Amino acid sequence: MTSEMPGASGIDVPADSPGQKAGPLGSARAAQFLATEHWSLLATRSMSWNESFARSSMFLTSLSTATVALALVGSATDFGEAFVVFAVIVLAITLFVGVATFVRLVQVNNEDLYWVAGMNRLRGIYARLEPGIDDEFVTGTTLDPTGFGQTYGAVDVTGFTSLHMFVTTPGMIGTICAVLAGVIGGLASLQFAPMAPAIGVGLLVAAIAAAMFVTYARRDAEGYLGRMIRFQDARAERAGTRRADGPR
Repeated sequence: MTSEMPGASGIDVPADSPGQKAGPLGSARAAQFLATEHWSLLATRSMSWNESFARSSMFLTSLSTATVALALVGSATDFGEAFVVFAVIVLAITLFVGVATFVRLVQVNNEDLYWVAGMNRLRGIYARLEPGIDDEFVTGTTLDPTGFGQTYGAVDVTGFTSLHMFVTTPGMIGTICAVLAGVIGGLASLQFAPMAPAIGVGLLVAAIAAAMFVTYARRDAEGYLGRMIRFQDARAERAGTRRADGPR
């Protein structure tokens, strides 16, 4: 526990005597500032999730409306060539909304990880200011996978057999969008090929779309994590420079 004590982490502590100078994190104002930052991160995280739910609802509403429209037009055109043209146009527009929603949801998830990192960092400071208080935390205090998993309450969500990716909001929207892409591909192929080959084309398009969604999500997450790590490193370097240039 020695390496976790305030002195070892470079965080200043309150003065123990009138003649001792208190550090920047040893005052009552510092505690208020940290608490304000914590509440700010919580509010920002809540806004992000509200945006995620609103965008998902908008896409699902658009999909439901498109389905009803296809049913009405199909019965009016006897599901002929006019219906296929109408269906491809409507589903293409719905797919665009879905892809835009998926991209934003992936970004929101990455941003949420950043807010969680900030709160974990603050709890780590609380634990160093008051050694032992972290035993009462149910959330994480570190910026590692264990700390993030503890804050999210995640259990076995990264394994190969885990289906967690498909039950997340981006995973669900991405799956629906892949199916939509497959339906569009199948309907377009149906004008030039029999039913069986058109179904095969639709399945192939759906599989390719799903692979593209997964690839994008992984690359975006890796890029965001890389930017976050570089920011944290630069932040730590600036803090170390300030301590080195401060009063001795």
